[in-house]
Amino acid sequence: MPKITFMGAGSTVFARNVLGDCMCTPSLRESEIALYDIDAERLEESYIILSAINRNINQGKAKISKYCGVENRKDALRGADFVVNAIQVGLYEPCTVIDFEIPKKYGLRQTIADTLGIGGIMRGLRTIPVMADFARDMEEVCPDAWFLNYTNPMAILSGYMQRYTNIKTVGLCHSVQVCSEGLLKSLGMEDKLEGRRELIAGINHMGWLLELKDKNGNDLYPEIRKRAAEKNASEKHNDMVRFDYIQNFGYYCTESSEHNAEYNPFYIKSRYPELIEKFNIPLDEYPRRCVNQIKGWKEEKESILNNGQVTHERSREYASYIMEAIITGNPYKIGGNVINTGLIDNLPADACVEVPCLVDNRGINPCHVGKLPVQLAAMNMTNINAQLLTIQAAVTKKREDIYMAAMLEPHTAAELSIDDIKAMVDELIEAHGEYMKDYQ
Repeated sequence: MPKITFMGAGSTVFARNVLGDCMCTPSLRESEIALYDIDAERLEESYIILSAINRNINQGKAKISKYCGVENRKDALRGADFVVNAIQVGLYEPCTVIDFEIPKKYGLRQTIADTLGIGGIMRGLRTIPVMADFARDMEEVCPDAWFLNYTNPMAILSGYMQRYTNIKTVGLCHSVQVCSEGLLKSLGMEDKLEGRRELIAGINHMGWLLELKDKNGNDLYPEIRKRAAEKNASEKHNDMVRFDYIQNFGYYCTESSEHNAEYNPFYIKSRYPELIEKFNIPLDEYPRRCVNQIKGWKEEKESILNNGQVTHERSREYASYIMEAIITGNPYKIGGNVINTGLIDNLPADACVEVPCLVDNRGINPCHVGKLPVQLAAMNMTNINAQLLTIQAAVTKKREDIYMAAMLEPHTAAELSIDDIKAMVDELIEAHGEYMKDYQ
């Protein structure tokens, strides 16, 4: 039976989803599951809850163990077939708070700050050293394992692993598999869901819905463009930025409008504060979510731990389907984040791109897409520039490379001068302290 190691198992809700999925999957029910975290209390909570799921839906067939602390990391990884990564280095406090509050002093506002923007850059820089340690341990104790990365910034972290380690890595997001369904439902086109055909490619959180056809092969985009323009003109809603993409760039993309509001220079502009209202942009959204999730989890945890009746139904997360396909050989298609080995012709080879991949007992096999429409490749490139420079900074440890990553990040560059960007980066490095000690 396979061994599945979950890094960052203290992320209890997500660990419950992914590992609960595995316990719902016949070929994975008897897996050995190793939970790893550096927070003993959170690790214990996850262990209790996953053990309850194992009893309640899996007749106790999985073997679950827990490993806490760096000194036990190799034991957690030893012999693993799959390693799921869901760590958050620095957590909400102190690091996420710092990533939002210091840029505010310079007039730079953010919504999520986990994928791009100055917040995404700093998160990537403090996470890569930890993942490099994971890779070194894996190369020693489980060199053939697949590393399934869920941690953001996805393209930066997965791209680092794919270029600078020998570990088989794929980045996985939640947004690809729900993209076209959510779009059609939001536009009142639910009758087109069954049998639809789609093609999504680009980069993480900005993967483009390049084609969407109904079951008879009819192009749905003309009607989508019409309805999206009408909806943006007539009502406030939560997806106005991506609908504006459709109007101005011709295509919809995978991740939410609150994310995409900060991936470009168009919508969050101190000179035009009215845009925030016009496009219904939730500034400081991620900190609000963190506070609510922390509060909600405390309440949910008490209920779960008191009655022990926690159960689970298989979700749409890719991880268990990937493991199942590799073990059984039954093919499954995913949208995966992989290095651009000629997959998208007009994006650079060093970029981590999000493309359709066929998974079977030969592993994860990316599919060639060809050229993106020029404007979509250009939008992706504005993000790729900052991603590649962040990876470079993590490798060189040069502060100058961090400056350049921030200078070429589109939202940051649109708002701040070079002098202010450098001063902000310096202040962030100092505030993050030990997490950024190598960049002094």
